[in-house]
Amino acid sequence: MAGNTAVTVIGLGEMGAALAGAFLKAGHSTTVWNRTASKADALVEQGAERAATAAEAAQASPVVIVCLLDYDSVHEVLDPLGDALKGRTVYNLTNGTPEQARETAKWAADLGYDYIDGGIMAVPQIIGTDHAYVLYSGSGTESFERDKPVLSAVGDARFAGTDPGLASLLDLSLLAGMYGMLGGAVQAIAMVRSEGVNAQQFSTELLIPYVTSIAGVVANLARQIDNDEYNVGISAALSMQQVGFRNIVEASRSQGVSSELLDPIQSLMDRRVADGFGSDDFSGVIELLKQNKK
Repeated sequence: MAGNTAVTVIGLGEMGAALAGAFLKAGHSTTVWNRTASKADALVEQGAERAATAAEAAQASPVVIVCLLDYDSVHEVLDPLGDALKGRTVYNLTNGTPEQARETAKWAADLGYDYIDGGIMAVPQIIGTDHAYVLYSGSGTESFERDKPVLSAVGDARFAGTDPGLASLLDLSLLAGMYGMLGGAVQAIAMVRSEGVNAQQFSTELLIPYVTSIAGVVANLARQIDNDEYNVGISAALSMQQVGFRNIVEASRSQGVSSELLDPIQSLMDRRVADGFGSDDFSGVIELLKQNKK
């Protein structure tokens, strides 16, 4: 029965603790370890087993979840374990870059560990709900399929591919989109607050409904980018958007609000129009973002 599968969680920050709590709630025997042992207290009260060492934690379960601050912390904890992880599948859900994920996967392969990298697309508060999902990638396809019922306790488990860096790339790309949205929201709120408009009322009644309705345009921009057809099915010519965007910049400044969140976008639009692509859609600025990989 999937609910009886033992699982270990190494790292009990806010996210790690939420993961461990979700495994416990789903009925999994859960062993936990953290360098600051007291962080396990609340989970132990819920039924978790506290391991005295990271090696003891690793050996307690066939499924080992690692969720630490960064990849340096991952290696600080895992490097000294020797053979303790052999025969286990390590799911590293630590946030990092695709290159870090690939390097860690190679390190694990050299040591004979079964390793899959992952990206958590959720905040701790929604772990274990229908709103959470986790992206996984790596060579251990069979291990993932075997462990999917266990992994699903924390959120929808989605296998992205065999490249260990893919889950991280997707994770960071989605976060880039999120922070772009948050940056735009903060800019908008700063503008209206300059005239004393209530931020919560503005957000609830106007900003959120507008951003939600306009989000559908992303699919068309993506189609244009996939097909290299920046001037097919355009929503508005970039030359027109360039002028309109400059009004946002100038209005911000006149209201005493910095335009530093907006300036890079204005620069991209100006450069793209100057290069002769004013009849394209906004999607065409992606050409200015492309750089050759090192």
